[in-house]
Amino acid sequence: MRIVARMLRWLIAIALAIVTLWATAILFYAVTPAVSTLMLARWATFQPVEREWIPLQRISPYLVAAVVSSEDARFCAHGGVDWTELRAVVVDALNGEGSGRGASTIAMQTVKNTLLAPWRASARKAVEIPLAVVVDKVWGKRRTLEIYLNVAEWGEGVFGAQAASRRWFGKDAAALSPREASLLAAILPNPLQRRADRPNRGVAAKASRVQAMARGADAWLGCLRP
Repeated sequence: MRIVARMLRWLIAIALAIVTLWATAILFYAVTPAVSTLMLARWATFQPVEREWIPLQRISPYLVAAVVSSEDARFCAHGGVDWTELRAVVVDALNGEGSGRGASTIAMQTVKNTLLAPWRASARKAVEIPLAVVVDKVWGKRRTLEIYLNVAEWGEGVFGAQAASRRWFGKDAAALSPREASLLAAILPNPLQRRADRPNRGVAAKASRVQAMARGADAWLGCLRP
């Protein structure tokens, strides 16, 4: 019993330390440029990292609309977790159906990128969900999206909209055209296997769909207005 009690105390201490670390990081990143755990892992192994933090207002509105349309179309309507989509995914899974539907919101992806280990883990969703609700409340929509667009991976060692724009199109993120913005959004799900400057047929087709969805985004992106 003493061994069990000691192990339990250690587990509680570790859990409290992790929660404290998350809380500190959330408060710190609310006012300072965030870094992703993948960036930290690359620095720790002496691999190059391309990233220049820029505020949301210096990112092309075309890229903002394209990314939100592609990654989380209900971004302004939920509180960090899209419970409607999440329930649909659970129902599909219980029915043995693989619909290819995704329920990971931008808040959840930002949590995964900045607060959690960069490798895949089946239990990670259980942590992403409550953390996404917290960061949506603490950071708000604009800050959450600003962090996401500055830490998202857009190629081998390329992080954030500014580095991606310069790498793939040789220009600042503010100067992206609607097509260029849609191409960057199209490669986000698999940035290590896709190129925005020389898109294959699948990427080009997805970029066209994203560009069509992003038209008129101002009408449903009111939560991003200062």
